[in-house]
Amino acid sequence: MPVRVTNRSICRNCDGFPVVSITTGTRRRDGSRVLLRVVCSVCQGTGQAPRAASLVRAGR
Repeated sequence: MPVRVTNRSICRNCDGFPVVSITTGTRRRDGSRVLLRVVCSVCQGTGQAPRAASLVRAGR
C-alpha cells in the first residue's frame, strides 16, 4: 500500500540542516575538539520554511 508523504517546505537558508557544529580549531585537555553549535536564525532550528503571512484584502 502506498504511503502518502506530505510536501514539507524546506528552509531556503539552511536547506534542511538547521543545526550545525563548527570546530574552533582548539582542543581540550582530553584531546576532544571545542565545537560551536549554530542554529538557523530563520527557521529557529526546525528545518522547515516559516509560513508566509497571509495577505488580507482591504476594500474601500
